[in-house]
Amino acid sequence: MGHTVKGKKPLLARVRRIKGQAAAIERALEEGEECMAVLQQIAAIRGAVNGLMAEVLEGHLREHLLLPAPAAGEPEQPPARQEEVDQVMRIVRSYLK
Repeated sequence: MGHTVKGKKPLLARVRRIKGQAAAIERALEEGEECMAVLQQIAAIRGAVNGLMAEVLEGHLREHLLLPAPAAGEPEQPPARQEEVDQVMRIVRSYLK
């Protein structure tokens, strides 16, 4: 089972917020709102989409690239592999800001 299925509820909540923000931009344009208000909404959507991307990407990295959780009595995940995923996520999050 993929991580987007297991974490579906919060991901869908994020998507619905993004849809609401897009609808707000549409309304602002239809009503002739000031450019700054429209730009602010666009920046908000960009941040929300980047946050969604980071969350799904992090789930993918942790779910598909790390070794499966060890069974009872088996050794833990090699710390170096976990640290590599953490490093990649820090880079991705800083890029998406």
